Amino acid sequence: MPMHDWTRVEAGIYHDFHHAWIFEIKRSLNNGLLPEDYYALAEQHAAGFGPDVLTLQDVDPLASASSGGVIAAPKPITSHYAETATAFYRRKKSSVVVRHVSGDRIVAMIEVISPGNKSTQNALNALVTKAGELLEHQIHLLLLDPFPPGRRDPNGIHAVIWSMVDDKPFALPADKPLTLVSYECDDITRAYIETIAVGDPLPEMPLYLEPHGYVSIPLEATYQSAWDTVPLRWQRVIASGTE
Repeated sequence: MPMHDWTRVEAGIYHDFHHAWIFEIKRSLNNGLLPEDYYALAEQHAAGFGPDVLTLQDVDPLASASSGGVIAAPKPITSHYAETATAFYRRKKSSVVVRHVSGDRIVAMIEVISPGNKSTQNALNALVTKAGELLEHQIHLLLLDPFPPGRRDPNGIHAVIWSMVDDKPFALPADKPLTLVSYECDDITRAYIETIAVGDPLPEMPLYLEPHGYVSIPLEATYQSAWDTVPLRWQRVIASGTE
């Protein structure tokens, strides 16, 4: 299942698919991908993001950490990698605090970017600011951007986020304009970046739950399941630019 060109349809059609993909990712996490003392929630609005997947840790002292999915230790291999020299601290500090959505601790978030996130400079600034707040609070983050860069993010969403803390710019390959990036929060912040194009298969991406510990998100399988829910009328329109 290749990545499709979602610029071929209006935002409302993509919005429906976006919800379905979020649900499929959440379902895969809760169906054995996560260790037993973690769980995922969808359709929450945390830290200013829209519909997303939140991964939380059960703070019940009786919860077992030995069952369920396995947290991988080896460093993931991606096409691009970057790390901060020191702890992630934005040059322009905001006073906004990340809020918990329940009594349990948020450890990670997955966000699938929508056209609205980049439709105006204010919308993009809000997205980038909230991403910075999450990373400052050491909440691991996986961003999936199926839309090409525009004049507000000419090198993609990661380049804008990374420019807050690092002077070394990230150059988005011209032939791979879509960005998938996973951030690992530790004493320093590490970014694992994959760039893909319309028509490319989706790679697995790490979702960090703790420093040096992650689960691999099956983007291809979850995307396929979400795609199967798109009405055939719109599948034809979207796929006509891919296949």
